[in-house]
Amino acid sequence: MADTTGLNASAPLVGVEEEYFLVDPVTREVVPYAAEVVGKAAEDLGDLVSRELGRCQVETKTPPCRTFGELHGELRRLREAVGDAAEAMGARAVPVGAVVLGSPVPMPVSEGPRCEEQLRDYRGLVDEHLICAAHVHVGVPDRERAVLVSNHLRPWLPLLIALSANSPFFCGRDTGYASWRHMMWQRWPVSGPPPYFHDHDEYEALLEGLTAGGTLADHRTLFWDVRLSSRYPTIEVRAADVPVTAGESALLAVLVRALAITALRDVEAGRPCPRPPAELLRAACWRAARDGLRGRDMDPHTGRLSPAGDRLPSLLRHIGPALEETGDRETVTTLLERLTATGTGADRQRAVHARRGSLVDVVDALATRDPAVEPR
Repeated sequence: MADTTGLNASAPLVGVEEEYFLVDPVTREVVPYAAEVVGKAAEDLGDLVSRELGRCQVETKTPPCRTFGELHGELRRLREAVGDAAEAMGARAVPVGAVVLGSPVPMPVSEGPRCEEQLRDYRGLVDEHLICAAHVHVGVPDRERAVLVSNHLRPWLPLLIALSANSPFFCGRDTGYASWRHMMWQRWPVSGPPPYFHDHDEYEALLEGLTAGGTLADHRTLFWDVRLSSRYPTIEVRAADVPVTAGESALLAVLVRALAITALRDVEAGRPCPRPPAELLRAACWRAARDGLRGRDMDPHTGRLSPAGDRLPSLLRHIGPALEETGDRETVTTLLERLTATGTGADRQRAVHARRGSLVDVVDALATRDPAVEPR
C-alpha cells in the first residue's frame, strides 16, 4: 500500500465517526455497558469516545486527519482502545451495522435530556434503533459552497451504500439485504438522500420549517445521508454501515473526500450539477442496500440496471484528479480491487455463516477480525 504521508499537505482535512455494538462474550447478544466502557476508554481517548443513543452502543471520532496513513492509524488506535475497554468491562466491541443476535427491543436508551427528548419525539423508532453507522466529515470553505457540494454528492450515494454494506443479519435472521441498517434508517423523518438545494438560504429555510413543525428537535437530528454538520465546518456523509475494519473505514473516508474535492472544483468552475429524479435516486439507494456489490446497480438518472461493480471504473475516472491531488490513487485502487475480490462486510459475514449456519460464528469473526471477514 502506498505511503501517502506528506503528499497532500493542501488536501481538506477528513475525520470519521464510528459506532460499535457491545456484546456479551458468552451469549453474543448486546449488553447495556456503554457508560462503563466509555468511562474506561476515555482514560486513554478523552472526548474521542462517547455514548450513543443506545446503552449498547459506543461512538468514537477521529481527530481531523490529512493523509490516509494518519487516518488509518487513528481508526486502529480508537478501535483497539474501545476493544480493550470493552473486554475490561466484560464485553466485546463489534463493528457491524445491525444487531446480529438476540432481540433487544425496546433498546435500552442512554440517560440524559437529549436521549429522553428523542425517545419522546420518535417513540417506537428509538425502541428499534439497533444499528451502527460510520459518518465521514470533510472540511469545506463555507456553508454556501457546502450545500452545492451536497448536490454533487447525491448521485454517488447508492455506490457508497453498496461499498460499505455490513448488515445482512438482524436479530437472528438473514434479512436478504446487504445493508439492513440502511433500511432501518429510512423509517426516520428527514432521512435518506437530501433534496437538491439552489443555495444555502433554501437549505436553512427548509430546516427551520422542519424544526418549527416538530419534525426535528434541532439541526443535529437532521438525518439525511449528506448534511452540513451543525458542530464542525464540514460536510458530513452518513450513508455507510460501520465497516468491519479500520482500513475499510479509511478507504470510505478518502473516497468521500475525493468526491467532495471534485464537487467543490465543479462548483467553483460553475459546472452544472447532475440532478437525478428524487424517486429514482431513492430507489437506487434501496437497490444498493439490498444487493450491495454482488447485485445489479440501478442508475439513479435513468433507472437502467447493470452489474454493481461496473460503476467503480466511472467513480475512479470521476475522482481521479482529486486522488492524484491527495496522493491516494494507488491506495484507493489497491483497496477497491481487494474489496471487489473478497466482497463487502455483508458478503464476508454470509460466508462465515455458510460454514456451519452459526450466527455466533459471525459475531465472533467480527469481534476478533477473523481472516474470513478481514479483506485479504
